[in-house]
Amino acid sequence: MAITLKEVAVRAGVSRSAVSRTFTDGASVSDKMRRKVEKAAFELGYSPNALASSLTTGRTKLIGLVSNNFQNPIFLEIFDQFTRGLQDRGLRPLLVNLTDETEPENSVRMLRQYSVDGVVVASSTLQPRFAKAFRDAGVPVVHSFGRRSSTPEVHVVGIDNVECGRMAAQTLLARGYKHVAFLGGPEGATSTQDRYTGFMSEMAAHPEIKARYSFASAYSFAAGRREMLRLLESEPAEAYFCGDDVLSIGALSAIRENGLSVPDDIGILGLNDMEMSQWEYINLTTIHQPIQQIVTSSIELMVTMLNDPDRCPESRIFPCSVVERGTLRSLPK
Repeated sequence: MAITLKEVAVRAGVSRSAVSRTFTDGASVSDKMRRKVEKAAFELGYSPNALASSLTTGRTKLIGLVSNNFQNPIFLEIFDQFTRGLQDRGLRPLLVNLTDETEPENSVRMLRQYSVDGVVVASSTLQPRFAKAFRDAGVPVVHSFGRRSSTPEVHVVGIDNVECGRMAAQTLLARGYKHVAFLGGPEGATSTQDRYTGFMSEMAAHPEIKARYSFASAYSFAAGRREMLRLLESEPAEAYFCGDDVLSIGALSAIRENGLSVPDDIGILGLNDMEMSQWEYINLTTIHQPIQQIVTSSIELMVTMLNDPDRCPESRIFPCSVVERGTLRSLPK
């Protein structure tokens, strides 16, 4: 049988309310009383009931962690960092799969039923209105990996995808490629749109360079492989900015299956710098997204919002950088 609050009170020689206050965040209790209660709890092996505590405090400490792309391995890294980071702050992540969900109403309804204290929308593809729906429902929300805005309606933490598109174009231009292409994720995704915009706008300043574009059906290995197989049926580009590491790895598979070499025949540039991009057989040249900084900053904002839900929304945008590996030709000396 679980040890009860009453048994701890008897062991410590204090009232039940004193024990309750000891294990309630922000409640008033003297240091001497706290030591007595914690000593008794330790000796009895007592742990406070989180659900019971929520009835007293009105807070569940549940944070909805929602995403819509569980097929992309990068989110294993993201979820690992988010869950550990939230737990270190005494919060409990509630992981929610929004794959194929485009309207926020059902998600808002479900998370309110769980009485979450806040929501982190971890997605680079969902429109800003998705996160805004939680704010409109009175739920503190942070949109991690969301679209950059100078006037955000919710807290946004992520990267400037337009700038990443420009960076990718400049990277290919610096290596002397004359025929390049953007292979993006799903066309309706905000990250795809912004990376395409940055890439093609930079290429527009270089009319001597042949630049094309196409889109995969999803941010997944299979979608990247399928789209590259289609592109290889006609005249392929000399180098592709795939807009995502997992798309890049799918493209690499298709290129090698066709007996071509990377980077000798075709160059590939990804984005994210996920762990498997470093693997010897992949060795992907990519644009590093500072995931740990984004996750840490998102959690800091969420903790702040739990105490100040009316805090003015802000954008926290982190810079990216190119990671040189083996899927692009070397820079000229």
